[in-house]
Amino acid sequence: MPLTVLKVKNARPGRHVDGRGLCLLVRPSGARTWVLRMQVRGHRRDYGLGSAFDVSLADARIAAAELRRRVREGFDPVAERRRARMVIPTFEAATRACHEALSDGWKAGHNTRWLSGFERHLFPRIGKKPVDRVDSACVVEALSPIWLEIPETARRLLQRIGVVLDFSHVKGWVPEEVSLRAVRKGLPRQNYKRGHMEAMPHSEVPALMKKLVTSAPTLGREALRFTIYNAVRSGETRLAVWTEFDLENAIWTIPAERMKAGETHIVPLSPPVVALLRKRWDQRTSDTDLVFSKNGKKPISDMTMTKLLRDHGFATVTVHGFRSTFADWAAECSEFPKEVVEKALAHKVPNKVEAAYRRTDFFEKRRSLMKQWADHLSKCEPAVHTAIAEPI
Repeated sequence: MPLTVLKVKNARPGRHVDGRGLCLLVRPSGARTWVLRMQVRGHRRDYGLGSAFDVSLADARIAAAELRRRVREGFDPVAERRRARMVIPTFEAATRACHEALSDGWKAGHNTRWLSGFERHLFPRIGKKPVDRVDSACVVEALSPIWLEIPETARRLLQRIGVVLDFSHVKGWVPEEVSLRAVRKGLPRQNYKRGHMEAMPHSEVPALMKKLVTSAPTLGREALRFTIYNAVRSGETRLAVWTEFDLENAIWTIPAERMKAGETHIVPLSPPVVALLRKRWDQRTSDTDLVFSKNGKKPISDMTMTKLLRDHGFATVTVHGFRSTFADWAAECSEFPKEVVEKALAHKVPNKVEAAYRRTDFFEKRRSLMKQWADHLSKCEPAVHTAIAEPI
């Protein structure tokens, strides 16, 4: 029989059924609670509807009918209750958790760069916002200041924000998947052309090197000179550690995990590079730390060398473009075969059959090549005296 107001008032301890799963649960202590028993996704559960002292029989029946309707539409009361108890992290905390969870298989350079953009451009704007409140409008507002100023970085950050929000959804911090497809419609069109990074003509580089060597010495200037001399990628310079160098034999061994091609690259060091490194060796904080770092632990920013070029009036030239400059110089001003130059740039041989038979790394030829490149760069530089120092 259905319950009545009088039965509710006089009910003894136990479970008293009203109908369709609605029950009045009376405790020995006298506490009276409305409970709705339902089967959801194959599991039978009880859902509390409030105290009988606060919720009348009529209101309990209405609440039960409403909850049944919502469950039929896909509502999960247990998941909702779990979310209510869950502490939602900030966007910054969620990003760092995502980075920690996903970065084990990344290369060291990508690992560092992945977070640096967030730290520089996004955390100051939306880092403290709960991650479940980061939506398309929020992302548009955060990216607007850099969308046209540094478009490539902004596009990468947009993609990485999507990774963080997907990770947060899997963790249960964001209830539904967030689509960022509409973000670009809220931002101005980026007028850019995809292609090779702009390079400085090889005839102009000696003058730049003279400016770098005669200006007040800074960490960034030495890193840029080192990068140009060795025709390496900026990340290979920024993350170089002292244990990779044999200055006695003028060799730099970059481990496979730091190389784009995933293969160990051995760089013959020209005399000016050895001199530069010996100077930095005298300023080191540890025999195993980063070479280009203020404290030996944190690498310089990927923008440090780019800013130097901007400060010297080269608004469009990129650090990576000096690799192209080196290739142009080698093709036009040297007699070295193309395969030697490609090996100096650590490019993989695209033809698998050719790669299988070409086992040499042309090391001695590359040593001569890098010395000639250094001689070219030093045309306008003052003489560099290589001091004799203890080997590393």
